[in-house]
Amino acid sequence: MFDALTDRLGKVFDGLTGRGALSEKDVNEALREIRVALLEADVALSVVKKFIDDVRPKAIGESVIKSIKPGQLVVKIVHDTLVETLGGDEEPEALRIDSPPAVIMMAGLQGSGKTTTTGKLAKRLKEQERKKVLVASLDTRRPAAMEQLTILAGQAGVDALPIVQGQLAPDIARRAMQAAKFGGYDVLMLDTAGRTTLDDQMMNEAAEIAAIANPNETLLVADALTGQDAVETAKRFHERLPLTGLVLTRMDGDGRGGAALSMRSVTGLPIRFIGMGEKIDGLDVFDARRIAGRILGQGDIVSLVEKAKAELDQNEAERVARKMAKGLFDLEDYAGQLRQMQRMGGLGGLMELMPGVKNAKQQMAAAGIDDKVMKRKEAIIMSMTPKERKKPEVLQASRKRRIAQLNALKNLGGGPGGPKLPGLGGGLPGLGGGDKKK
Repeated sequence: MFDALTDRLGKVFDGLTGRGALSEKDVNEALREIRVALLEADVALSVVKKFIDDVRPKAIGESVIKSIKPGQLVVKIVHDTLVETLGGDEEPEALRIDSPPAVIMMAGLQGSGKTTTTGKLAKRLKEQERKKVLVASLDTRRPAAMEQLTILAGQAGVDALPIVQGQLAPDIARRAMQAAKFGGYDVLMLDTAGRTTLDDQMMNEAAEIAAIANPNETLLVADALTGQDAVETAKRFHERLPLTGLVLTRMDGDGRGGAALSMRSVTGLPIRFIGMGEKIDGLDVFDARRIAGRILGQGDIVSLVEKAKAELDQNEAERVARKMAKGLFDLEDYAGQLRQMQRMGGLGGLMELMPGVKNAKQQMAAAGIDDKVMKRKEAIIMSMTPKERKKPEVLQASRKRRIAQLNALKNLGGGPGGPKLPGLGGGLPGLGGGDKKK
């Protein structure tokens, strides 16, 4: 997320912070580079212009020029302006779902991830807000749209409105309202139909559903990868349908970040959530300060802690810590740690949240260390017997050959003389060189 923009801005700031003093010329050159970086990230021209106009007077002011560390002060000014551009320094606005059954209407173009996001948000409301949630698909045109939402509801652990073939979207909305009221649901989520492009028929139907349901929240789901097209879609939707917030999907695939940086300024609407990946729990609250930190390579420790609390078993972590302290950490424990890392977003996802790891990420990429290596390590460990995982010291040559052959069948190794055991050195007992004969 934001990789290209982070790298460009990082180079600009490295040049600034590496100097003991800054002239007005130095700052102006840096601002030109920042302007180009933002435009290349597909940020709207009007947003870039305002951003630079906001930063310039502060960055070339007397307080910066005479500062002991002027480069770092310029970085802070850019950071604070980024926060303001993304939505301000206040806590993320909570969804207005206090009056049951609260209605959340999901809108967006076909292919934006609207149905998947409905399932993700339903899961979040159930688990983190302790709400009883009912989801209903009003998409009568896309094949299997209703069945898809029913499957996602099952994964999220919430209820889905039973499908009645042949009903029109407004009639489904009325039936969903009755079911939510009589079923004692806290939240009703309406997944409306989309099109590949905006058209009057879709907007008229959405307006009719909004009139029937009187939603507490109307969220537009937009694909971050479409850049300025997503911004234009949000503008046109908001002109016809009173939106209360935005959800940006596929943020993990957006290395530029133009949509996220442009949305708030262009539409005036808050970004409520960002979607990451296809997993049912891949939805995060959008926090301007934390996102600004990611863009500037400062990490996001709060998100890292939240992921750890959600995914890690505290008792298991304490058990493993005690074993490590006694020097009893074995390959069974190591495999468990690898699985936990994958649940938290993998090596790349975790590195992105940690501050000051830009160089480390580049070195890891150059060395070919990524999530595939982690999964390969786990596969190799799980090819061992329980005894071998508990007592790695028994892994002598013949046992290693057997494990390598098992993994060769899974296309996990190869090379002259048979497949190797890649990436399992790491100081773990029984896996270093100098095999002895059994």
